[in-house]
Amino acid sequence: MPQNPIEKSFCTTREAATLLGVSVGTVQLWVESGLLDAWKTSGGHRRVVRESIEKLLHHPSPRAAAPVPAAPLPAATDAGKQLSVVVVEDDPGLLRLYQAKLARWPMQPALLALDNGFAGLMALGHSKPDLLILDLNMPGIDGFGMLKVLHHTPDMAGTHIVVVTGLDKAAVQERGGVPDGIEVLPKPIPFDRLQQIAQALADRKAAPAH
Repeated sequence: MPQNPIEKSFCTTREAATLLGVSVGTVQLWVESGLLDAWKTSGGHRRVVRESIEKLLHHPSPRAAAPVPAAPLPAATDAGKQLSVVVVEDDPGLLRLYQAKLARWPMQPALLALDNGFAGLMALGHSKPDLLILDLNMPGIDGFGMLKVLHHTPDMAGTHIVVVTGLDKAAVQERGGVPDGIEVLPKPIPFDRLQQIAQALADRKAAPAH
């Protein structure tokens, strides 16, 4: 007997986690932050709308034919003391500039460079970097959407987030602003300031525990 189409329109959080390649906890956070559509049954079980999962999987941004696969951060050397950095920026030229500039930083960070918000959230669902550098104005899941999700993610408390954007202060506020405590830097990318932030984080990470 063919399955009822209504039954195929949703799935459990565990099934959603398997489809998206993230943990059940991450799916729950994405639901709570509005990234995924869901409801609760009378028994209290959460059901995720399959269409919202499909949108994430196949349409992370209007100009991308397929999502950029999330990859784990490079394995840290020096007994886990290497600084880990994730950059999310949709401009390919700026992304290459980030890669070239960060490769010259004296602390030699382990870098994961991603070109859309979906790939960024997928990567952050698997590993928590020391530093996240985030653009705001991106197609699909933009920086504002990412910050909304990350604000509800307790595991991200140890990640220092910096926004680098071409939007002025008024435009940022018109689109909802950013959470308190997140530094917003203007484009052109202020690499000197970013290096100062990264060096302070690297020094703190390398300091012996007391």
